[in-house]
Amino acid sequence: MASVASQVILHPVVSQSLAMGGSTVGRDKTYRAIQYFARFYAWVLLRRGNKDDAARWSALKSHLAIARKLMRLGKPMEHLQATMKAVMSSGTASEQATTICRQLGYFGYLTYDAVVWANTIKFLKLSPETSAKVSRMANRFWVIGILSSIVHAVLKNARLTGEIKRLKASKPWGEKDLGEQVERETKLAAAFSARENLKTQFYIDILDLWNPATSLGYVHFNDGVIGIFGLVSSILGFQKQWQAVQAKNKK
Repeated sequence: MASVASQVILHPVVSQSLAMGGSTVGRDKTYRAIQYFARFYAWVLLRRGNKDDAARWSALKSHLAIARKLMRLGKPMEHLQATMKAVMSSGTASEQATTICRQLGYFGYLTYDAVVWANTIKFLKLSPETSAKVSRMANRFWVIGILSSIVHAVLKNARLTGEIKRLKASKPWGEKDLGEQVERETKLAAAFSARENLKTQFYIDILDLWNPATSLGYVHFNDGVIGIFGLVSSILGFQKQWQAVQAKNKK
């Protein structure tokens, strides 16, 4: 019995789950998935006329949103640092510009979002008009960040695709080129990996875009659609973070 218990408790999946839960990013991805599921399910319950259960799930959604805002209070500075690193980087001009726009967009979004959080918990007392303006500014910056990320993904994907084609075309021949072959295969693997990560982020951005766009009135999706989009993007983000933790544990 003890052996079975130790195998379950010390299983690598359990250890990795604890590592995910022990990080702010891991908790945020988990809370986000539950939050958007709650948003979707509350909408379903309301459609069925079950107002009491819908109120429970809606309350869960709201409290998780507040908790996530609290966990993100230090994030604006991270994006500001990422902006400075992008400014000092030596990448292509278009990718550099879109990276800077993305990071500044998220810096603005999370900064205004922190004000929204402070007003929600009554730490600040904003008038309804000012609160609405702050919320709109947060969503506008969020849209800017997401759109910049989407454009960046398109540009970088085109560059990586061209790089992969060139590497495939430059296949060395003969035993003397063994070193070049190894280097080429390494570069190809890195390019393929970068492109897959880029595609995942692209899908996440496409799904997330409709949340602030709906809040700003650019489109008119209901909570059911936004909830499903958010749930799917949360799962993709969770998988991405899970793979990152897994790779880190293997080192």
